[in-house]
Amino acid sequence: MAWNEPGSGKQRDPWKDSGGGDGPSPDFDAWLRKLRDGFGRLFGGGSGGGIGIAVLGILLAWVAFDSVMRINAGETGVVLRFGRVARLAQPGLGFKFPRPIETVIAVNTGKTLQTSDQVRMLTKDENIVLVDFYVQYRIGDATKFLFDVKDPNETLGQAAVSAVRSVVGSNDMNSILSGQRSELVAKANEALKATLEQYQTGLVLLDLNIQNVRPPTEVKDAFDDASKALQDKSRLEEDARADASRIVPEARGAAAEIRARAEGDKSERVARAEGDAQRFNLVEAQYRAAPEITRKRLYIETMESVLKLTPKVIDGSGGKNLINLPPPLAAPPANATTLGTTVVTPESGKAGN
Repeated sequence: MAWNEPGSGKQRDPWKDSGGGDGPSPDFDAWLRKLRDGFGRLFGGGSGGGIGIAVLGILLAWVAFDSVMRINAGETGVVLRFGRVARLAQPGLGFKFPRPIETVIAVNTGKTLQTSDQVRMLTKDENIVLVDFYVQYRIGDATKFLFDVKDPNETLGQAAVSAVRSVVGSNDMNSILSGQRSELVAKANEALKATLEQYQTGLVLLDLNIQNVRPPTEVKDAFDDASKALQDKSRLEEDARADASRIVPEARGAAAEIRARAEGDKSERVARAEGDAQRFNLVEAQYRAAPEITRKRLYIETMESVLKLTPKVIDGSGGKNLINLPPPLAAPPANATTLGTTVVTPESGKAGN
């Protein structure tokens, strides 16, 4: 339905008529004029009143927008009040005074940062090596990271180079290249942590690792020859240790065998000597009791032992004695002394066996 219907004979104002009765309607134009006049008086009146209203609106909008701060996950907000640290803001939404009263600097404290470098270093024995290393770290203290050191990342790089240099410079080239890298890395980590704490960088060291250590290209051939010689030395030492582990037990076993045999010979000879001494003592006692009988018995026993191995018999009795020949004797031992004749005397009356 139109506001002004044809034929009604009446012009209707939608801002003054409510359309639902004959009562007075609110005059919005008058209300806007009063509001504009009030701002005009506030800002000095005249044509600048409209500009003042616009400036005030923009100022209010800017204050409302700049008073809200948002800190992302993994970040820490450093709130500065007139350039001085006022507080730290945790991740999420928060409020602050608008700039220039307070400003917020967001620092990513949850991200792992990494830097790597390759440097030439001098070892303890004055050799030059190329060292490749990398460092992983993160920001632990946002305030120290922003304000205590001018360039924390550059400081960390220089401190890492210094730590690696101190470790490499205190060891010779052979120890560095011979598999002691884990010990060098541990010492370098300790040195770098101490440096970061001393300089108050706000950085937290996660890992420092030496990736590669090699000689410069100019001396690579000579170094390869030296490395090959070291490998040959290690191989020969291993072979020598293997031979020693085999030969030494054999030698100890042979020595133990000889020692045991010597102990047996010793015991046998001592026992034999003691028996001979006892037998001599017994013969001596018998000789003192009956010298002639003992002398004759000893003579007969001796001749019997000497002549019993001979195959011949000599009868010195002129055939008066009956001679009984023993059966053929076995071959005498190799260490026996064999005589070619057995003599039978009239005193014995028979041949020796």
